[in-house]
Amino acid sequence: MSEKYEDAQLILKLYDLRREEVMRKARNWYFAEFNPESVQDVFSILMGEKSAYLRMVMTYWDMAASLVNNGAIDPKMFADSNGEQIGVFLKLEPFIEDMRRAFDAPNYLENLERCIKSMPDAEDTLARARERFKKFRALREEAMKKAAGESQ
Repeated sequence: MSEKYEDAQLILKLYDLRREEVMRKARNWYFAEFNPESVQDVFSILMGEKSAYLRMVMTYWDMAASLVNNGAIDPKMFADSNGEQIGVFLKLEPFIEDMRRAFDAPNYLENLERCIKSMPDAEDTLARARERFKKFRALREEAMKKAAGESQ
């Protein structure tokens, strides 16, 4: 078997893991409801009822990124077949350094950060993704307001 085939098999296995019921709920929560504006928001969630969801998403993508960073999965193939890791990173990026200091864990989420920042055109990719997420959030908020108005 070729290396590419083995890389593809690992990517498909990662996809299967993402489909697990609790993981799917955690991912849905992360993108729909997790919108931290400060590191304190992140810490509050880590101490609350959604802590398991947040930890599940963060550690899953850090683990997946470690496979890329250590050569088990081709970086281009990984980036071409996934995009969710970018969204996970963007929501946490402003707070990663504070989290590392607070946890006394200088390597916390380092695999995810390194995987994302080592992508070709990483800064452009991240800038476009930031804009896309702003638009999605605005659309979601508008839809929620509309739904709330219709239910009254």
